[in-house]
Formats: sequence, C-alpha cells, structure tokens
Amino acid sequence: MGGGFAGAYVARLLGRRGATIVNPDNFMLYTPLLPEAAAGTLEPRHVVVPLRQMCQHAELLLGHVTSRDPERRTVVAETLGGTFEITYERLVVALGSVTRTFPVPGLAEHGRGFKDVADAIALRNHLLRSLESAAARLDPTEAERDLGFVFVGAGYAGVEALAELNDLAHAAVRRSYPTLRNVRQRWVLVDAAPTILSDIPRKLGEYTHRYLEEKRGIEIHVGTTLTSFDDREAVLGDGTRIPARTLVWAAGVRPTPLLATLDLPLDARGRVTVDPTLQVTGTNDVWALGDCAAVPNERTPGRFDPPTCQHALRQARRLAKNLHGEPRPYGYRMLGQVATLGRYKGIAELPGLRLRGFLGWFVARTYHLYALPTFRRKARVVTDWTVSLFFRRDIVELSALGHPHRLDS
Repeated sequence: MGGGFAGAYVARLLGRRGATIVNPDNFMLYTPLLPEAAAGTLEPRHVVVPLRQMCQHAELLLGHVTSRDPERRTVVAETLGGTFEITYERLVVALGSVTRTFPVPGLAEHGRGFKDVADAIALRNHLLRSLESAAARLDPTEAERDLGFVFVGAGYAGVEALAELNDLAHAAVRRSYPTLRNVRQRWVLVDAAPTILSDIPRKLGEYTHRYLEEKRGIEIHVGTTLTSFDDREAVLGDGTRIPARTLVWAAGVRPTPLLATLDLPLDARGRVTVDPTLQVTGTNDVWALGDCAAVPNERTPGRFDPPTCQHALRQARRLAKNLHGEPRPYGYRMLGQVATLGRYKGIAELPGLRLRGFLGWFVARTYHLYALPTFRRKARVVTDWTVSLFFRRDIVELSALGHPHRLDS
C-alpha cells in the first residue's frame, strides 16, 4: 500500500518476485527536487518517476485502500476500475504522510502547502501572478503587499523552496518587470525552533542563516510562530506584522490519517509501530516503513528514523531483503546531508567534509542525480539543468491549467 519513496523502492527491489501497488497516482515523486520544479529549473514531469517503468514487474492499481481484514488477509481498495477486495500473502504499508498543520486563524483558508507536484506548480503560478498583480497596481503599498512572501517552516522543504522561488522572483523582476525594480520584495522565513535547518551541523546552519539574511535580504524569525494570516497580513507570535498576500506552510508532516482504518497498532503520534526488522508489532504478515511508521534504527538506539527520503530508501532495501531472506534488523547511519540554496549555492555534509557555496550546490545536485531512479529520468533532469545554464527561467504563468473552458451548447 503506497507508491511513494518507500513503497515504490520495495516493489522495485523485489524485482521479478512481483508485487501489487495500490497508489492514488501512477508515479513516485522525488521530493528533494520539488523546489527546482517550483522555480521552473526542472520540468515538473521530470521530478516524478512513472511507477510502471520504475517497477516493471509490479501490478499497479490507481486508488487507495479503505479497510483491512486481518483474519481473512484481505484489503478493500477503491480504484479507478471500481471497488475490489484484494487478498494478500504479505502486506507492506508505506502510505506516507500529510502536511502537519495547526489551528492558526486564516491558515486553512489562505495558506499554501508545499508537499507535492500540484503544490509546486500552483505556488509557481501564484508567484508569477503576484508579479503581474503588483505591476498593475497604482498604489505602491498594495504592490509591496503583492510582493510579500512568508514561509513557515525552516526545514529542508521551507528553506530550499524559499531560496529557489526568491531567485525566480528577483530574476524575473530584473529582466522583465522594469516597473517593479524599485518596489520592495519582502521574503520572510519563520520557525518555532531556535535555528534554521536544525538537523544539520551547526556551522552549516549558521552559514545558511548568514547567507540568506546578508546576501539574499531574507528576514529570518526563529523562536516564534505564526498566529494569524488574513490574505493581507501575517502576524507572528513576537508581534511582528508582515504585509503579504502569500503564505507557504512547510512546517513538517504527520502520518496519514488513513492508518486509523487499517486495524494496525499506532503510537501516540499516529505512526505504525514496527520491530527492528520492520515487521508490524503483533503481526506475522504485515510490514511498514517510511513516513507512516515509527522505525527503530539499530545505529541510533533510542531514536526513530526521521521522515526523509534518504532513510526511506535504506529502509526499503532492508525490507526487500527481509521479505525473501533471513530477517535482519534495520540499521543505517547517515553518511551526509545536502541542500540547495538557489542557483549555484548550496550546502553539503560528507564524512569528514563540510562544503558550502558552489561546491555544496554541485555535490547536492550530484547526489540527487545519483539517487534519482531510472536512466530516463536522470537524462531528462540533466537536460533541464544543462538548458538552465544557457537560458533564463521561463516566466509563463499557467494557472489556467486544470480549468479548461466548458463547451457551449
């Protein structure tokens, strides 16, 4: 169940042994490249991998599982072809996560997420439309409000998305919006933690903070939270008021609520509980991994794996071996971390080495190219990156996509 990073890789690694994948989409999203898709550096279709190509020996059903009968070893799936009862021999639960939100006034009505391809495309279109709106304003105060962008969440998703879209906006104004060159753009990053990118080494986090503030002019508010947003102004817990019409919420994830319908043991955070071999506790035919599971790690005793693609891939490798061999406990120690900060800037932590600037950016891109599955997708991404070296980013706004005109009778 689930064709995201964890589930898709298990099915791929099982190879000719075969598997049945139930997933709402026919692709796997390579999440680390989502910021570049939002900024237009990469074609959105190139940051997703078709499951039928990635898992050539697996059967794919587009839909989602609604219930499980552990006694009969069956699940009920609602698919494009109808509702089916599927019998399983072994069940792998990899349903992933959803955006974690809080009851902040105005967030649900006016905030924007950054979790999938649809979010990335919508955010890009919204940013470009904001530039058009600002260019048409006669009131400079309202134009500045159009160019106010608040990002809540200073983890990888929030920082990388902000950096890429900040690059896009400034380049577009510089080259194509002469009337906006003297209008202030206000980019703000907010996080409740005391530092940004708190999971990376302190010196790299401090470099990122300085670079974003001093070189890019981005305001960073840490140790505070968003208290309200009304589509015109964001109010922070420290009293700061930010005129803005864009608020991007990237403040973490939580396990999908679909888990509650599957008769599985869940912990206090709603994650499926598993033993060190990734088998669901209290079962002999169900396994779980990825963002939806509380996965113990032999290499980091007392701590569960964070919800990252890097850990999901290693869990998938271990589980694929455990399903057709002697079960062994999962253990993985991170060998490094990377992040891009816009064009030609990035950070990277490798064993005994910490890189930043151009070298960090180059290592980050190299790692993502290595980790991206299938040669076809690697070739398309390299082509996009090569083209971006010679041509400016496209500023076409396509918010009409998905809303075709109805035929008149």
